[in-house]
Amino acid sequence: MRSTAFSETTPSADPPPASEVDGALAIAARCNHFGFCTSTCPTYALSHDEHESPRGRIALISKMLSSNTRPESEAVKHIDSCLSCLACMSACAVKVDFMHLIDHARAHVERHYRRPLKERCLRSFVGWIIPRRKLFRIAGRLGLWVRRLRIPLPASLRSIVDLLPLTGFAAGGDLEARTFRSGPVRRRVALLAGCAQRVLAPRINIATVNLLVRHGCEVVVAPGVECCGSLELHLGHGAAARRAAKRNIDAWSKGISQYGLDAIITTASGCGTTVKDYGHLFKDDPEYSDKARRVAGLSRDITEFLGVADLRFTDSHVGCSVAYHDACSLRNGQRVTSQPRNLLRAAGFRVHDVPESYFCCGSAGTYNLLQPETARTLGQRKARHVSSTGADILAVGNIGCITQLSRYTNTPVVHTVELLDWATGGEPPAAIAGWAPRHPQPFPENRSAIGEDRESPGVGMW
Repeated sequence: MRSTAFSETTPSADPPPASEVDGALAIAARCNHFGFCTSTCPTYALSHDEHESPRGRIALISKMLSSNTRPESEAVKHIDSCLSCLACMSACAVKVDFMHLIDHARAHVERHYRRPLKERCLRSFVGWIIPRRKLFRIAGRLGLWVRRLRIPLPASLRSIVDLLPLTGFAAGGDLEARTFRSGPVRRRVALLAGCAQRVLAPRINIATVNLLVRHGCEVVVAPGVECCGSLELHLGHGAAARRAAKRNIDAWSKGISQYGLDAIITTASGCGTTVKDYGHLFKDDPEYSDKARRVAGLSRDITEFLGVADLRFTDSHVGCSVAYHDACSLRNGQRVTSQPRNLLRAAGFRVHDVPESYFCCGSAGTYNLLQPETARTLGQRKARHVSSTGADILAVGNIGCITQLSRYTNTPVVHTVELLDWATGGEPPAAIAGWAPRHPQPFPENRSAIGEDRESPGVGMW
């Protein structure tokens, strides 16, 4: 029975089973405090505070979960300040499962810690608005008007308004539930169109559909599929995250059984990491565990899916120099690093790595909304590294990073799939309209995405 000292902030949420708490403590116990994680942790690099390091947070979480008392505000502060960039997991010698540990810690905080009213309102606003496209679109339009009119706002809301892109929030251009195809079909895939991306940058989904259909895919945007649950999960709202995930699992499972799917495509890497983790999210749910594992097993980032493709490239983008930014959720969460670079090189782009590629840009889901000062520092730091490459364009695989970096760099920021769509006969990305390369280069002759010499760019996708 929970101690009466606990203050419940989500009364409808049931406490986790003891086995879940024991599992989290077992994860924490694996940490040997070697400290390799500190070299890759952005918050430790900025503060040099042990509590702002992964091993410091693990110690705080272990103490918090082991006690039968209300979480201390100091522990909550350091849990909140974690980016969940997962760079520590890539560096950890004993492979501590920090991703699931920090998720459990956040859920524990939301169950047992009563935040100040200002924090509760802000987090509720973010968690309620962003996953709901219509509300988000309305809120975004209002926010842009507030910014244009320079209406005074509290600092917490001002940071949100300042992040809003000048483009986006238009009613048109969004993909609704339907099936896209043209000509013979070689593969059938489902596309997670998402929630925030459909409002902030619907062009990404459109470029994805155009690229896939152009190369023989039937693309299904299934009815009922909306938010993947990632946003709620990282706010500590596990029950809400599972409800969102169940809707998607039900919709995709129906498609799998009725007409079969070769893959479930994600273009927002934060969403892709969560969908790939559905098996873990529902591991103790007898009704959904099998379906969740099946869906997770089919999930592919768009560059993974295209990584074995035989794309047909044009010469429309001759001379483009591209810096590639590793989204943390793609690099650390999904271990997808070579495929985007190989595809861009195969398309004829000159690809540059951004220095400190392991370092988060500060987007981190809702982090730049809830921790704006640290996010600003990280965004500016990443922007300086982008500028140092001298590239004409910055390619990114996550809508959150695109929104964050567009605020801090003058280099046009586009999604990787927009460049691949352009390179295979699609329209150039809107962000580079009227652009000309700084240092034109001859179009490379060998453009193999997987490092193989070919006599022709190919005629099919697989």
